[in-house]
Amino acid sequence: MERQIPKNVRQIGNVSDSPKIYVEDYVDTFFTQLCEKAEEGPVGAFLIGDMQKTEEDEYVYIYGAVRIHDLKLSGKDYVIDEDTWKKAYEDCKQYFEDGEMLGWFVAHAGVPLTPEHSTIKLHKKSFPKKNTIFIMKDPVEKDEVYYVHKLNDLMEIGGHYTYYEKNPCMQNYMISARKKNGVCASETVEDRAAKDFRSLVRSREEKQQQKKTNRMIYAVSACLVLVVIIMGVTMVNNFDKMKSVQTTLNNLADVTSSDTSSVETQETSGSVTAVTGEETKQTDTQQDASAQDTEQEDGQALEAKTENEDKQGGSEDVKVQSGENGSDGVYIVEEGDTLAIISKKMYGDVNHVESICKMNGITDGNLIYVGQKLLLP
Repeated sequence: MERQIPKNVRQIGNVSDSPKIYVEDYVDTFFTQLCEKAEEGPVGAFLIGDMQKTEEDEYVYIYGAVRIHDLKLSGKDYVIDEDTWKKAYEDCKQYFEDGEMLGWFVAHAGVPLTPEHSTIKLHKKSFPKKNTIFIMKDPVEKDEVYYVHKLNDLMEIGGHYTYYEKNPCMQNYMISARKKNGVCASETVEDRAAKDFRSLVRSREEKQQQKKTNRMIYAVSACLVLVVIIMGVTMVNNFDKMKSVQTTLNNLADVTSSDTSSVETQETSGSVTAVTGEETKQTDTQQDASAQDTEQEDGQALEAKTENEDKQGGSEDVKVQSGENGSDGVYIVEEGDTLAIISKKMYGDVNHVESICKMNGITDGNLIYVGQKLLLP
């Protein structure tokens, strides 16, 4: 199945090269966390994702990463043994069932961001497929360089995209691996652009929700206006009929008063009275029918409004997994939650807000959403 090009992206560097590389934001956050451990020696991760090819260009999507458990160093050469590969494949299958290993990432302090000949040879052997990726990052300066395997070499590529979407696979892996990776509350990810971008995405979602509400209100209003128009027309028709009956009664009264001694006049008067009663009865019947039509339309409008509100409410339901929320070290954000409320729930005070932010790479406490998984320090 062909993947759609993400819409919520942030460009980093010159992206005119081929292939186009897209890295999900959680993966980038995971790289930053690994860099905190690079002081002890080189750290690395295997990249997981998929490739797409169209008539216009080629694309590489990296939506996952698993840590290289034991990245060894022999002189200047990186060594990955069989046991490390085995653990990586197990992690990949467990958390990214449909994912493919497309390359690797290395963070090594004090090493130039240019791969050695031995590193290029290791990449070709481990990832012989075209367009596989090798990323080198300086954990101190935070500089990084992307290389792509093409034309039988590792060639530097000018830039890439960071994209934002719900990524439960990577999120679950980061939660389960936090103890292994030694992630603690003092680690944080400062990314002003990412914060601003998430704010923009959230603003767009709110605008879309507002548009849906406005459309529903417009539909209900239109129904009410239609009901009022129908009621007005019915009342005008009934008024004209009542006026006609009143005119007939007045004419008959004049005829009756001109010759009250005649038997024929009395019969005529009785006859007219009978006709008048039938007309009045017919008029009342039409009024009752119009009132029933009006009540039926009001009921349909109310039923349509209720159905729309049920559909809208149903889409916002969030199901929380069984067990007490936060008991396993992971808190799933509920409706109405803020970081202060979550801190109060979990620790009995609001003093852990900053720790929760640092643990999850949150720089703005307002940028959380219902259903988001938060690591608890």
